[in-house]
Amino acid sequence: MLLNCDLGESFGAWKMGLDEQAMAVIDCANIACGFHAGDPTVIAKTLKLAKQYRVMIGAHPSYPDLQGFGRRSMKMSAQELTDTLHYQIAALDGMAQCQGLTLAYVKPHGALYNDMMADESLLNIVIQAIARYPKELKLMVLATARQNEHKALAEQLGVTLMFEAFADRLYTDEGMLTPRSQANAVHDKTALMAQVRQLATQGCVTTESGKQLALTADTLCVHGDNEASLAQINEISILLT
Repeated sequence: MLLNCDLGESFGAWKMGLDEQAMAVIDCANIACGFHAGDPTVIAKTLKLAKQYRVMIGAHPSYPDLQGFGRRSMKMSAQELTDTLHYQIAALDGMAQCQGLTLAYVKPHGALYNDMMADESLLNIVIQAIARYPKELKLMVLATARQNEHKALAEQLGVTLMFEAFADRLYTDEGMLTPRSQANAVHDKTALMAQVRQLATQGCVTTESGKQLALTADTLCVHGDNEASLAQINEISILLT
């Protein structure tokens, strides 16, 4: 599985994440597009790092929610959401081209990501937006119990999906992420490494009820927020080698 990480989430004088250290050990960088985090200078610096470390780049668009870091759901019409996605993707795409880089995929951020995985009509809008963008881009989505249905839906519109699993999150029986507000929703290090090992060797995760849920994941989400997170990325990388 490829390792992906959300990066470029600093804004102005506010700094978030250890981007350079994370970029050195991941395969895919999900780069904020300015609507939940990031600004033009941060985007340019993040793209430069991706080029230096030869990391695949993806746009990480969100609802227009800079104050809430994209973690608040918003009611938007299909056209509004499509325009919002195209605006953010095009910004990152254009800045990538300025550095001789090619945008490869899109991974929605935060509430938008969670909402589209819970609402097929919203997922369909996102897939259609990607299909209508004038460049072939893959879409990164959560690997769930319904991933074959999601793959078929995307293929009808000519979009290729990248299925993502999470190392540090407890899954529901349907393959969704347990809300952070619930107990044990985020794994400690022992449980995290056990889940990575289970995904890599058995192709499944253990859900909140103890059920073994089969998941086919192309990529694993990791975090580069602090030194402990970076140490975990290195351990995960070794485990997956």
